[in-house]
Amino acid sequence: MTRPRLIVYLEEMTRACDEIGQFIAGMSKDGFLQDVLTQRAVGMNLLIIGEAATQLADVYPDFAADHPEMAWVEMRGMRNRIAHGYLSINLDTVWMTATKAVPDLLFQLRMLRQIHAQGE
Repeated sequence: MTRPRLIVYLEEMTRACDEIGQFIAGMSKDGFLQDVLTQRAVGMNLLIIGEAATQLADVYPDFAADHPEMAWVEMRGMRNRIAHGYLSINLDTVWMTATKAVPDLLFQLRMLRQIHAQGE
């Protein structure tokens, strides 16, 4: 039996958040700004988060509407910015997203999984 796509999207977002955390663990902002490999890895995972959030909101609009605490629009916007504006991405914004928004998102995703695992 295949898992519902909703669960797959949430798992992909969670995995991408975890990877971002691993990639920047122990790294300073200056180190990030000098490390193109980490910049690309973080950017790709932000793109994955945004794509999964976009698909989730498109396929499960009721779920997205039931969880307005999630930054669906912002995740889509970040995905679009990375996918279409890759030559002019603001690395300060990427760093801020990776260090502030992603940990918050990871917490929210884990809370969603707990709520839905309990059948609410």
